[in-house]
Amino acid sequence: MPHKDSDTESTPSAPINLKDVLIGEPLKSDRITEEKYSVLWGLPILASDAISSVAYAGQEVLLVLIPVIGLLSYRYVLLIALAIVGLLTLLIFSYRQTIENYPCGGGAYIVAKDNLGDMAGITAGASLAVDYVLTVAVSISSGIEQLTSAFPVLHPYSVPICVVLVLLLMLGNLRGIRESSKIFGLPTYLFAFSILILIGTGIYKYMTGAPIEHVVVASNYYGVGSVSLFLILRAFSNGCTALTGVEAVSNAVPNFRAPESKHAKRVLMLLYLTILGLFGGTSVLINLYRPTPGDGQPAVLIQLADMIFGRGDVINAIIFYFITGTLCMILFLAANTAFAGFPMLLSIMANDGFVPRQMKQRGARLGFSNGIVILTIAATILIIVFRANVTNLIGLYAIGVFISFTLSQTGMLVRWFRRRGKHWGFKALLNGAGALVTSLTVIVIAITKFSQGAYVVIILLPILIFLMKKVKNHYTALSIQLHFDEAHYANPTLTTQKYRNRAIVLLSSVNRASVRAIRYASTICDDVTAFSVVIHADVEKKLVENYRKLNNSIPLIVKHSEYRRIVSPLIEYIDSAEYDFRQGDMITVVMPQFHVTKWWQSFLHNQTQLLIQRKLLQKYHIAIVTIPFQLDDDKEVLANAKEEAKKKSALPEEPTKDS
Repeated sequence: MPHKDSDTESTPSAPINLKDVLIGEPLKSDRITEEKYSVLWGLPILASDAISSVAYAGQEVLLVLIPVIGLLSYRYVLLIALAIVGLLTLLIFSYRQTIENYPCGGGAYIVAKDNLGDMAGITAGASLAVDYVLTVAVSISSGIEQLTSAFPVLHPYSVPICVVLVLLLMLGNLRGIRESSKIFGLPTYLFAFSILILIGTGIYKYMTGAPIEHVVVASNYYGVGSVSLFLILRAFSNGCTALTGVEAVSNAVPNFRAPESKHAKRVLMLLYLTILGLFGGTSVLINLYRPTPGDGQPAVLIQLADMIFGRGDVINAIIFYFITGTLCMILFLAANTAFAGFPMLLSIMANDGFVPRQMKQRGARLGFSNGIVILTIAATILIIVFRANVTNLIGLYAIGVFISFTLSQTGMLVRWFRRRGKHWGFKALLNGAGALVTSLTVIVIAITKFSQGAYVVIILLPILIFLMKKVKNHYTALSIQLHFDEAHYANPTLTTQKYRNRAIVLLSSVNRASVRAIRYASTICDDVTAFSVVIHADVEKKLVENYRKLNNSIPLIVKHSEYRRIVSPLIEYIDSAEYDFRQGDMITVVMPQFHVTKWWQSFLHNQTQLLIQRKLLQKYHIAIVTIPFQLDDDKEVLANAKEEAKKKSALPEEPTKDS
């Protein structure tokens, strides 16, 4: 079938786009207001991480205490829970002030940058970014751990299941803020409802003396160690995972419907009340029923559900599996808080030039798609490297978010001293207390979890900060070099003088694509040269013969390359006296490029072209133009060629002169 060169030719209807099927059709920019959160849907999306911490915060405290002090651990669980709730209260009221004063989002990053300087800002931003990645890895891994404790047959497949779930979360979030909130919001409400049933029934049964349905017998009830400050601090640092996710609302204020600050503050208070009820209630249940975490034991909340409801009759079994199911779902969806906060954080940092500018571009569904994809890749790598092991991952967790907490509180404290205002003394006291407590918590976490993996984050953060500063320096240098001021406007050389354009068409052979490139070059200037690099003499001979048949006035220059180099001979020719390059000349290098019909076919073509482009673009006076040559479908071309061959073979031979 002959190839269609005409640009005016009608194109066939577009095939089904897989991207549109997976994430939906593109949305117009003016629909951005429709894609924002209401309070009803903003709460489950932005609070799912903090709420999900209920599932493992108490368990992590017990894992530290029970092997050392045995049954005495349950008394200290309540005390540690009270300390964590006190810290939570400080943070919540501090972040309310952050939302009031910084309604454009960014949370700890923007507060630290505005009040403490760029270094503090990017430290907070890097810390939050690390925490968001760990949130995805820990939440998904923890959810699978809960699932495999109920269904042990799935345990060998933990890592691939985790990876699949992260990819599903990515697809859900790529569908846009509004749609993802509806997909992921309902399970959060179901989890909160199921835990309230667990707490209410558990306290009622204990108060009425109802028998425990299932008793866990564990040898590690009888620890013989002593209570020490270091032990309590270790347990406290583990329990502080209950506070991760609190900052998400302040980071994502612009994602709320107007008035943004008002709705964000409502969500923050609802988040506080929810965590207070769920975390406090489950801590009481742990003290009353004494579940025991550890290797071979189900997760603590599943043990509590088994003790309180059991699986002896249909109704209790339904409730037990309902709690187990919503527990797994909330742990999976806790990662969604990171998918809401991480891309927004990167977009704000991209506006300031600390991360690549692609991070602030909205995708087809008006979400920050590049940030979503980056988060997916980073979390997937962590899950694979740590084999979806929550105990290994938890050592890296929380330190990043508490560094951001500290910088945020310190930044707000400095702000009140600088600007003062109404009730500034009380506000400064609140933020000062928050800064002191969170900074002490950072030190505790760094010391107690250093050997468990916190050293990885401590090493990683300076690297990220260094890279962010390098990105900022590049964008600053770029801005300086591109700046066009009044002196430039007044310079006639820059504003009125035209380039003398010359064109060089690169040929590998004479074919329809290269002829099309020559035709194009003839339209942009009169000074056109065809240029080819050959390695073998026989190739040169054939090329020259075929080029002569074109019968055009454009000269052909052929250069031999003894070392099989392509770009060097071209650059040497341009710089040589033979080409006679003069100051002010702009050389346009024209290259044909195949446009293939299948994605995998692109790997079979144009690789040399990429090398040529990279080398030539280093020259100030060279522009590159690629002329696409659209290839037809292979099957169609081969079928038409076969049909043409049949027609030719069916024609009778012409009689010779002798016959």
